[in-house]
Amino acid sequence: MNNVVKLNLDELKDFLRHIVKNNQHIQGEGKVPVAINIEGEAGLGKTSSLLQLAEELNMQIVKLSLSQIEELGDLVGFPVKEFEMVKDDGKKVWIQDSVMSMYIQAKYKPTGAKRMTHAAPEWIQGRGEGGFLILDDYTRADHRFMQACMEIIDRQEYISWRLPKNWHVVLTTNPDNGNYQVTSLDNAQKTRFITVETKFDIDVWARWAEKVNIDTRCINFLLLNPELVTDTLNPRSITTFFNSISCIESFEDSLGLIQMIGEGSVGNEFASMFTMFINNKLDKLLSPKDIFSKDMSYIVGALRTNIGRGDNYRADIASVMGTRIVNYALTHAENNPVTPDMIQRIITVSTDEEIFTKDIKYFIVRALLSGNKQKFQKIMTNPELVKMAAS
Repeated sequence: MNNVVKLNLDELKDFLRHIVKNNQHIQGEGKVPVAINIEGEAGLGKTSSLLQLAEELNMQIVKLSLSQIEELGDLVGFPVKEFEMVKDDGKKVWIQDSVMSMYIQAKYKPTGAKRMTHAAPEWIQGRGEGGFLILDDYTRADHRFMQACMEIIDRQEYISWRLPKNWHVVLTTNPDNGNYQVTSLDNAQKTRFITVETKFDIDVWARWAEKVNIDTRCINFLLLNPELVTDTLNPRSITTFFNSISCIESFEDSLGLIQMIGEGSVGNEFASMFTMFINNKLDKLLSPKDIFSKDMSYIVGALRTNIGRGDNYRADIASVMGTRIVNYALTHAENNPVTPDMIQRIITVSTDEEIFTKDIKYFIVRALLSGNKQKFQKIMTNPELVKMAAS
């Protein structure tokens, strides 16, 4: 039985927030925090989501790329010899030979007992409470490293050192489906952590793309063609392609160059679909920045033209435009005031009879209110939108 739950990146972050809270609770009861294995195809954003969450929770982060570490000591610390020392009052300590002379001056004497132990590795030295230890590419690591990691996963310690309080161990792995050079996990390993599987979600990607300023034409293309994201063509490769052409002002004038870059990064099928997108003038769709800045009469006319009417109505383009309006507005509102002009523009495009269908209008209103009700509450001054939101 394969006990795995599939989550998009937003759901993954919510899940990890719960694990952090629960780990803090059980650690207070003297129990070892639960470790998590995040499994997913390459390029889905597993590690970057963890980095974002750590920043949001104001927690430290240590990322160990296990497939790139060559010395076991770099992972678990190097072995050192310690000697037992005793004072006249019976107080005993274990020390390394490098500080023995200092203890002798302080009236300590060697008992003759000695032991081998491990010094704390450099990556954990000086770390305080609260953090994530990411064991990246866990199943790509040498078998020795995986064995050593099991001690850290199990008890959050290794022989003579331990993780500080409120640290959480997270593994990242690729699926054992024949597409990756990974080591299969046996039941003894799988039962030491909870595994969640990540999946691509176009809506989550589109919100992320809006925040990091992916070329607006490229966002539109992937929203129109989400099926192009596959097990072999991941979002990281696609984003790399998009970033490599973002400085091109006119896609139409650079079709040959775009096709060449596409074939070398995302493959012929994707590149050909993108070229067709350009030939169909879909790269010239209104950007959300235009919608919230240009003359409103021009915007209304352009939206009607982009989306079409009657038999020429493009429901797919209407859906993309509605999504872009919501994502752009919510992203803008995170760090900026929502002006009366912005509110009025939302009201205009959400009530115009010839732009969006009722379902898309409803989506725009509900998504803005659920995303940031405080800043977008004023759209409810419009009676038509009040009625729509209440339906």
